[in-house]
Amino acid sequence: MITSLSIENFALIEKLGIDFSRGFSVITGETGAGKSILLGALDLVRGKRADLTSLKNKDEKCVIEAVFTIENYDLKSIFEENNLDYETETIIRREILPSGKTRAFINDSPVNLQQLQYLSDYLIDIHSQHQTLELSNQDFQITLLDSLAKNQNLVSQYKSELSLYKKIDNSLKELISNKNSLDKEQDYNTFLLEELLEADLKLGEQEILESELEMLNNVEFIKENIEKSIAISEEEQFGVIQNLKEIRISLQKISGLSSVYNQLFERVNSVVIELEDINQDLNSELEKLVFNPEKLELVNQKLQTIYLLQKKHQVETIDELIAIKNELDAKVFLSNDIENQIAAFQNQLQSKRDLLDEVSKNIHENRVGVVPNLTQRLSAILLQLGMSNAQFQFEINFGENFLSNGKDDVQLLFSANKGSNFGLLKKVASGGEMSRIMLAIKSVLAEETKLPTIIFDEIDTGISGEIANNMAEIMKKMSNQMQIFAITHLPQIASKGEVHYKVFKTTKENTTVSEIILLNENDRILEIAEMLSGKNPSESALTHAKTLLN
Repeated sequence: MITSLSIENFALIEKLGIDFSRGFSVITGETGAGKSILLGALDLVRGKRADLTSLKNKDEKCVIEAVFTIENYDLKSIFEENNLDYETETIIRREILPSGKTRAFINDSPVNLQQLQYLSDYLIDIHSQHQTLELSNQDFQITLLDSLAKNQNLVSQYKSELSLYKKIDNSLKELISNKNSLDKEQDYNTFLLEELLEADLKLGEQEILESELEMLNNVEFIKENIEKSIAISEEEQFGVIQNLKEIRISLQKISGLSSVYNQLFERVNSVVIELEDINQDLNSELEKLVFNPEKLELVNQKLQTIYLLQKKHQVETIDELIAIKNELDAKVFLSNDIENQIAAFQNQLQSKRDLLDEVSKNIHENRVGVVPNLTQRLSAILLQLGMSNAQFQFEINFGENFLSNGKDDVQLLFSANKGSNFGLLKKVASGGEMSRIMLAIKSVLAEETKLPTIIFDEIDTGISGEIANNMAEIMKKMSNQMQIFAITHLPQIASKGEVHYKVFKTTKENTTVSEIILLNENDRILEIAEMLSGKNPSESALTHAKTLLN
């Protein structure tokens, strides 16, 4: 429950602090006095967005702080799941800086708005007139049924499995799309791959073939020059080798006379040996030189194949052709393997679908199971609120599609009068009836849940008299299990509060500000009398107010 609220520099509020008690509290005040400002401040505590227009003084920061006592509400696990510091007296603070930046804290630890919003759902429910309109919303109706059916764990499991199902389904669709694309290219890719495989390409092969082709095309020219080189080297009388040998003999004779001559001898000797080796290699190469037109044709054909493939694939090297071949090989393999992948994903999808069907069926059965008790309880409460013939029907149809919270299509039908046909709630219920129905629903939920605090913002719209009195009694009964606030304009409801707060505007230093005070017994009498008859209430109004309070 909320035990205190302090507000600084927010809307028409300069600074205020107010303590709250358990039980049933009422808040009254003239229209425009600032009740909505209080709710706006609490909305910030609950993680709603804020902007600079909320600041009364644009040069100072706005600070809103609420203190909650939560030791009796089993919320420790919620804090642990969100990495929050748990305190039995939890303090939530929001700050709006003049720069427009906002900050949020839980027990003095910084948090983001998502964490704040999540936690606030377990601390406080502010029921506005807008929320009454949600009665006709299918999601609200399903949430109501699930709360009573204790479906929270099943729905959580369903949502988790549905998320996995959608991921698998998306992966399957992507695979099928890829397969369709691959199928269109499969024949062509296979043809290109076979063409490259048939070419039997090897790294570095092109340079070798080009060199071999050059040699085969010039056999006679090469032979002629090798033979000439051998002849010059080996000619018997005037060949290079013979002359070098003569030089070697001459230098050998004087090599012993000087180290310089000896070095010259050694160098010439090395030249002779090297030239003799060269001649042996030239003779060896000469023996290999044979004009081979068949081999010339094969080499030429292989090179032409390589050149054509390079032109087709717009590359310049065999390395790039081999890379393309490997890529095509992978595509062809993927196309052949993708059928197996699709089959595997289809099996996974079917398994998830079966599980989702089972869980959603359990959810459906639980929802159907609570309907008789729920409609009976709602009718009983509405009987107290002057709707003696109110009846409800829930149409819960188990559909084919997986929805966000199961497979149910839910319609809440309503009949206010005996003998009247049932119709959609939003079409057949008036504004006053919707308010009473919402209170009845909140009353039922109060018995089933442990929500610490509910604030009813003018839930009494469209009612008066004895019905308002009965509505107040219902809220007072709810306050036995939780903290209840009622913002009201009706004296019948205001008089039933165990604690009464008044919101009002005043002028300070030519500035309008909103304030809230706790009324004592005499102040309450005057406030309720004014609610009955306006400013300067008559004696009869004061007497009536005392009667209501007693």
